[in-house]
Amino acid sequence: MDEFWPVPDVLAHLAGSWRVERSVRDLAGGDEGRFEGTTAFRPLEDGGGLLHLESGAFTWQGVTRPAERTLRFLPGSAPGTADVRFADGRPFHDLDLATGRHVADHPCAADLYRGEFTVRDRDHWRTVWRVAGPAKDLLLTTEYVREAP
Repeated sequence: MDEFWPVPDVLAHLAGSWRVERSVRDLAGGDEGRFEGTTAFRPLEDGGGLLHLESGAFTWQGVTRPAERTLRFLPGSAPGTADVRFADGRPFHDLDLATGRHVADHPCAADLYRGEFTVRDRDHWRTVWRVAGPAKDLLLTTEYVREAP
């Protein structure tokens, strides 16, 4: 994908429901897993951002289990950007899709998470997280497709 779709307002663009498919590859051990589910971006009760609710099934080493995560997408420091935080309020990364592409880093203990966010069009976007360090060597690729309202 060489061309990106600019997004002037991240929060407005993400609002709604998305179908999610994620592949997870352990680059050190060779194992592969898959997550399939949905992500809903709903307004926070205080109106200052979006609550990201992801739920579905994660299959790893032949075993499928329910999986979910919650993030908070808050207005960022510049108009149209977002400050992404974990459910407990700890910082995760910034997000600016004005060009349709963004790279963010998140240090986690001795490992580094580097995420690349790309938008293909109004209804399709992708994240690719490369996790590298002494504890992890992973590649997580997630495809998002907007669900009809």
